[in-house]
Amino acid sequence: MSALGAHSIDDMPRPDALLRVERSARGLRWVDRLDPARENMAMTLAQRGKLPDIVARVLAARGAEPEALDEFLNPTLKSLMPDPSKLRDMDQAAERFARAIRDREHIAVFGDYDVDGGSSVALIRRFLAAHGHDAHPYIPDRMLEGYGPNITAFEQLAGDGAQLIVTVDCGTVAHQPIARARELGTDVIVLDHHQADEHLPDALAVVNPNRLDDISAQGHLAACGVVFLFLVATARVLRQSDWYGDGKEPPDLMQWLDLVALATVCDVVPLTGFNRALVNRGLEVMRMRRNAGLRALADVIGLAAAPTTYHLGFVLGPRLNAGGRIGRSDLAAQLLTTEDDAKANEIAATLHTLNAERRAMQDALEEEALVQAAARIEQMPDASVAIAHGEGWHKGVVGLVASHLVERFRRPALAVAWESDGPGSGSARSVAGVDMGAAIRAAVEEGHLERGGGHEMAAGFSVSRNKADAFFEFVEHALHDQVITAREQDSLKIDGALMAASATPDFLDLLDRAGPFGAGNPQPRFAFAAHRCTYAKIVGEKHVRCTLSASDGSRLDAVAFNAAATPVGEILLNSDGMPIHVAGRLRRSEWGGRKKIELHIEDAADPRRAAG
Repeated sequence: MSALGAHSIDDMPRPDALLRVERSARGLRWVDRLDPARENMAMTLAQRGKLPDIVARVLAARGAEPEALDEFLNPTLKSLMPDPSKLRDMDQAAERFARAIRDREHIAVFGDYDVDGGSSVALIRRFLAAHGHDAHPYIPDRMLEGYGPNITAFEQLAGDGAQLIVTVDCGTVAHQPIARARELGTDVIVLDHHQADEHLPDALAVVNPNRLDDISAQGHLAACGVVFLFLVATARVLRQSDWYGDGKEPPDLMQWLDLVALATVCDVVPLTGFNRALVNRGLEVMRMRRNAGLRALADVIGLAAAPTTYHLGFVLGPRLNAGGRIGRSDLAAQLLTTEDDAKANEIAATLHTLNAERRAMQDALEEEALVQAAARIEQMPDASVAIAHGEGWHKGVVGLVASHLVERFRRPALAVAWESDGPGSGSARSVAGVDMGAAIRAAVEEGHLERGGGHEMAAGFSVSRNKADAFFEFVEHALHDQVITAREQDSLKIDGALMAASATPDFLDLLDRAGPFGAGNPQPRFAFAAHRCTYAKIVGEKHVRCTLSASDGSRLDAVAFNAAATPVGEILLNSDGMPIHVAGRLRRSEWGGRKKIELHIEDAADPRRAAG
């Protein structure tokens, strides 16, 4: 029986397809994002907030309520921040960290090599610097050590005198390394957000809102959000113990919210509730350009506009991740911590170069992976998972390859890089409604994997060659029912239909009030019906640029990224002046000193063929 119970999707009434698009170029059904049950709510919001109907529909589709409309439009930390003590083990962790600060103990902070981990390390080091203290940072080498704590690293840190090790964005499943640290007399605090099993490591404290016995309801936080609450709790302990005084002032934690916003967006956690307030305030801090590293990175890539969640997730984030993927794993944490402009400029330039190398490497692997996965799906059309693996693939980019497979085949994906004399390093990515993290943990318990873990949407693992086929089969069966349900519900959710003339700065200003946008609070997507696609051309080998012309003569510049040689690109390039439907997201852009609004096309449909 499916997760929907005894009745199948086919037994349930389906709303009409938007613009009668039953099958778009991407094979998707276009549907209205707003649930019919909330149509009246949209009307109420329009009246209460004196908002245009289309903006009210956007708000209603994202859960806004009339009595809390002002809070939704103006999310604040004051109204949304939880009490840190609600998180399991938080008080023990804060007390121990405060003692380490008071007693000037040797502290080490062990972080993951991605943006969330690097931001978390930087946040702790900036907090300690404000207290005249520091921590020894340790970011594992992705190629040599893999993800998370390892015994050798913890032995090294303890041998160097660490009395306290704080793990950030990792550690929840690090049983053996943490046990070894305790044997050596070193306390360990885990600050994490990854899914947890029933049995936790023997750390002094495991602060993780996703541990099974945590009832704080903060499981949506990124690791950096957990670290932020941990520092709030630590400052409270220090204040209560009268440590501040005699010229000592507690630091203003708000000044570092640019790091929390960056990590929250890049780790693709839901931008709802407290997270939304963190990102909203963090963007304000980032626009002040106080962080030397972020300022240098913005300058090296020529980012002149005020940063948005788009810039965090798709411009800054990939470059910060590049060090961990194919270069030095500690570069992001170094960049985000330094106050030295010269050092920041040097690291930013290095990361920018590494990102270009990463992009070229990724393109080559994606092409090979697509051919391999397509051949498997052709043999097994009902396959639940897209799978690709290769000898000598760079394991720093297999996660990106897996994401590309998900996008192309609209199903979960596994990508594995085989080493010549060791296990394969793999990454898993999923689709909404399919819990990949649980499947990977189950595979570990069944003995199919050497180790593994992660989130519902993403996970990492290590697999032996002689167990690979059994592992692939296990995941295929484990996710089968979830994938069927998810694919039956596969659609493109659209917030409404617009004409080209509607895309004005004033309209985007109104939409921004529903932001910041990201996972859980998606950027509004609009359909443009029966617009003619003119001046369509391929640019940069992969992208398609065009102009959309409406029947009233209004026009809108548009671009479909990576659309060349895809069904979407074919429609745009070969519409022959006939009206077509397109769907996408409106964005501000600046090119050659000229500001404009353009549509980022995500899908298209030929009205003559899309109805069935």
